[in-house]
Amino acid sequence: MTIRIDLRPAMFGEREHVLATAPGFECSTFRFDSGVEGLRLRNERGHIVVLPFRGQQIWRATFDGRELAMRSLFDEPARSTDYLRTYGAFFLHCGVTGMGAPGPHDTHPLHGELPNAAFDRATLVIDEADGSLCIQSVYRHAVAFSTDYLATARTAMRRDSALLDVSLEVHNRKRGAMDLLYLGHSNFRPIDGARLVYSAPYTPEAVRVRRSVPSHIKPQPGYAELLEALAARPEAHHRLEAGAAYDPEVVFAIDMVADAEGWAHALQVHPDGRADYAAHRPQQAPIASRWLCRTPEQDAIGLSMPATSGVEGYSAEKAHGRVVDLAGGATWRIDMRLGALTAPEAARMERHIDQCLDRA
Repeated sequence: MTIRIDLRPAMFGEREHVLATAPGFECSTFRFDSGVEGLRLRNERGHIVVLPFRGQQIWRATFDGRELAMRSLFDEPARSTDYLRTYGAFFLHCGVTGMGAPGPHDTHPLHGELPNAAFDRATLVIDEADGSLCIQSVYRHAVAFSTDYLATARTAMRRDSALLDVSLEVHNRKRGAMDLLYLGHSNFRPIDGARLVYSAPYTPEAVRVRRSVPSHIKPQPGYAELLEALAARPEAHHRLEAGAAYDPEVVFAIDMVADAEGWAHALQVHPDGRADYAAHRPQQAPIASRWLCRTPEQDAIGLSMPATSGVEGYSAEKAHGRVVDLAGGATWRIDMRLGALTAPEAARMERHIDQCLDRA
């Protein structure tokens, strides 16, 4: 049996209210003090909080009693739609008409219009036979004489799993082609003593640190020297030592390698053997980034963030030929998997990653 519930902003009140239950699931609605609508989805392993009408951000993800999302300045999403004035979600869709830090000739906001876009429709789908629950949100971006696309974001979970299946489809409603840029921006919480394991060669050629400094970043003393050291030995960041500052941030471009089923994998393996996990299909998004920020105000790591382009802004990425040319009437799609693994699951995944790359 499949249950579909169309959501409306009026269904989200100041007090949390149970909207629907099914075997292994509970769904409830509430409104943050800021006024932003929140949808809590629970399964047997934990819960997530999704903002169904705000970019379909996954604001929080708590599994096995542990919060996966970054530590930030914001305890809740702010009413502002300015990217840096309401930042702290576990996952954000970034793009589509621009992405990254805008250059001197760009007009798009930081990471594009999608992260805080006001989505038009949202639907909750519970498939009891399949044991899955999915929130689907739809957003139309239309600018006369310029752009007309439909974005459909989906976040799905299963009853007994701490993994989320996240996807986005962009349909070009115009007769002519459109330029498309995308980044799937995840923000895990770093764990002191954790190890980073991922399906890429651990070489300076395959794990490249970004040397340019965006305009919104104010480097600290020693920042240039840190980048030089990581450029020569990227494996130096593979163990997250307590007290090691990545201030304000370090960004890597990584040549991820897909396994036989088309997935590339990344782990943050905790000292107790559990792990955080991110996976995507490089065929859909050939560029992967890692974002690492460890400051007193923010603590976050994007393990492996799939993208169609770099993060230098539309003009620079267009000049480098790293923009998707989406034909009129065509649809582009990306699939990702995010969440937490138990210690046995993490050990199996680490062996799988090593086997994919023939690492001893």
